[in-house]
Amino acid sequence: MAIIITEECINCGACEPECPNNAIYEGGVEWNIADGTSVKGIFQLMDGKEIDADERILPVSNDVYYITPDKCTECQGFHEEPQCAAVCPVDCCVPNEDVVETEEQLLAKKDKLHL
Repeated sequence: MAIIITEECINCGACEPECPNNAIYEGGVEWNIADGTSVKGIFQLMDGKEIDADERILPVSNDVYYITPDKCTECQGFHEEPQCAAVCPVDCCVPNEDVVETEEQLLAKKDKLHL
């Protein structure tokens, strides 16, 4: 499953530079698929919607850092554990039980993001 940042986040920003997929954004900042990936052109999101990789998408949270599930791979294929959770000083990076994915699905997502 993807990782989520809970409301206990203190906005320290330690997690953001650790993400190999650039899936972590500061609260209120719009995101896109192209940030930190090699994706260009049309990309299909997890919900089936097709967008341009450069299209800006509304933030998941306006108050605290957030992780977009469309780019989170739990660091599969990069690290042994999710790096956001490893560096978080308040342990607010936790599994998102609303987005359940297998290791194979996470690795396939990684491959799709990093052609």
